[in-house]
Amino acid sequence: MSEEQKTSPGRKRPTTDEFRAFVASGWAPRGTGVTPRAEVADHAARRREAVSAAFPGERLVIPAGGLKVRSNDTDYVFRPHSAFAHLTGLGSDREPDAVLVLEPNRTPGGQSTHGHEAILYFRPLADRDTEEFFGDSRYGEFWVGARPTLADIESELGVTARHIDEFAGAVAKDAGHVTIRVVRDADAEVAALIDQARAAASETQEAIEAETRVEVQRGADEELAAFLSRLRFVKDEWEVEQMRDAVAGTHKGFDAVIADLPEAVRRGRGERWVEGVFGLHARHHGNGVGYDSICASGDHANTLHWIKNTGEIREGDLLLLDAGVEVDSLFTADITRTLPVSGTFTDVQRTIYDAVYAAQEAGIAACRPGNRFSDVHAAAIRVIAEHLHAWGLLPEGVDVEGTLDAEHGQYHRRWMVHGTSHHLGIDVHDCALATREEYNDAELRPGMILTVEPGLYFKADDELVPAEFRGNGVRIEDDILITEDGHENLSAAMPRSASEVEQWIAGIWAARA
Repeated sequence: MSEEQKTSPGRKRPTTDEFRAFVASGWAPRGTGVTPRAEVADHAARRREAVSAAFPGERLVIPAGGLKVRSNDTDYVFRPHSAFAHLTGLGSDREPDAVLVLEPNRTPGGQSTHGHEAILYFRPLADRDTEEFFGDSRYGEFWVGARPTLADIESELGVTARHIDEFAGAVAKDAGHVTIRVVRDADAEVAALIDQARAAASETQEAIEAETRVEVQRGADEELAAFLSRLRFVKDEWEVEQMRDAVAGTHKGFDAVIADLPEAVRRGRGERWVEGVFGLHARHHGNGVGYDSICASGDHANTLHWIKNTGEIREGDLLLLDAGVEVDSLFTADITRTLPVSGTFTDVQRTIYDAVYAAQEAGIAACRPGNRFSDVHAAAIRVIAEHLHAWGLLPEGVDVEGTLDAEHGQYHRRWMVHGTSHHLGIDVHDCALATREEYNDAELRPGMILTVEPGLYFKADDELVPAEFRGNGVRIEDDILITEDGHENLSAAMPRSASEVEQWIAGIWAARA
């Protein structure tokens, strides 16, 4: 971080005309090459066509979101809103404050006609004689690097590009004559601007109760956001390849963690070491991690969302590593392996692990077209219930069918509280705005990608389980693509069974010796 950015805003910069002229002069000409069309552009266009067909004649506003302050005058690394990334093809850290508008096509007389024009409003590269170039520490080229030009974006994405300064006027025009919808959670300032345009337009219309009007408008926005979320249920071929890349990068990260397990034990604070090793490979392979990595050793594995990663890793422990690489397009893997830190499972650890593995096998087998999403969980959780019953852990008088009863049972959830699956893609929990019926009760279709991740978690202070079970947590998770005739385990190259995991560890350690 430069001293200029760290110091108070009271520090004075040179402002004379002579200085500005000096800063603006003496630069080599900018390149004039045409930005090639992105591979994703045609796929993104097809996605926009689906949105256009669902909302004919309406102005649809999908913001990327803005920079968020981390502390004082430093920002978090930018990540665009998922709906924006999906409909534009822009990933990584592109483009803060941009807004995609699907503007309904109109006849010369102003009548709505078929389809929409995709217009991307963003902050393009500024000329070198502007204040922004040298003086703007948040956006200026001197500070954060060059941005694309309007022509670059049009060439790369196949959309119309305009300066963000034109957005406010364009989005408010004819607000009383065209329905406007906005993805509200992407950018609060843009949502407020849309609300102002709606309010101004409503003053010239027949009065209806203000509260009712706001409720209707917010409902329209929610419908758009939900549709854009559901649009990602089925992945196209380009998206599937992005997921393959994310899984491949994740595999490399797991290999690196295994290679460094002895070092994690030796150094102390081993969970942090594991987090750092995986993060290094995630950042090198792609955009970074797709979510905060869970690097949970020993009893920490029994805290489902253990992301503090502050603990020791000790010989004899199990390490539950739940991590995924997010590639530059923002598609992310989500994989969990439970690794014996010493290289081999104890008999008790293997007993627990084998039960989870059997449950996962049942869940994966249920991943086929025509089944419901909920069938995957039902298949896996039955195996979990069968093992818990066989071990005598369910309450007296409760059998497998009894605990699986949705209203009067569910005792097994003491040891597996979470669901077995979720959709996966540009978000780690993709399509999250779908209703329960659209999600759990939906028929599995080719192109869907979901996780299968059963687990068993025996907390160290759980007196209802045998003492030797306590402090052991196991989860196994893979990323499954639904195909025309069944499924493909995208992460199948990463060993899963207990014996395979031991061989995996032994092979990496032998190669490093």
